[in-house]
Amino acid sequence: MNDYADTGFLCSLYAPDAHSLRAITLMKRQAAPLAFTWIHQLEFRNALRLRVFHSEIAPKQRDASLNLLLADLAGGVLAHSQAPLADVMTEAERLSASHSERLGTRSLDILHVAAALVNGSRVFITFDIRQAKLAKAAGLKVKPV
Repeated sequence: MNDYADTGFLCSLYAPDAHSLRAITLMKRQAAPLAFTWIHQLEFRNALRLRVFHSEIAPKQRDASLNLLLADLAGGVLAHSQAPLADVMTEAERLSASHSERLGTRSLDILHVAAALVNGSRVFITFDIRQAKLAKAAGLKVKPV
């Protein structure tokens, strides 16, 4: 069972932004690998491409960030999680029905929290306030506090 970080946290960890220092500091204290799912794989790569589109990073930085992430996958800092899609979708619907009207959660936020729960994670790492509220409501410990 690994802690689960949302893609925003991973982007801050691997591509410089306003939260990068906090992400790096937290990862220095992280003992176990972070779960890495099919959601992360798509969203991380797309987030880097969007940063290039918005001229926030250059293509060289995109490639360097992706290579750092791949190296951490190979090195065990991140661990592939095989959370089954059907289980994630069932949990996501349950979370949506229980919390979206009250918290205003977005679909990808729900998918990440659902994947964390299906993965058996107890800790959810995010800088997103709305997503943190959902993770707490779902019974997960949220970092950074």
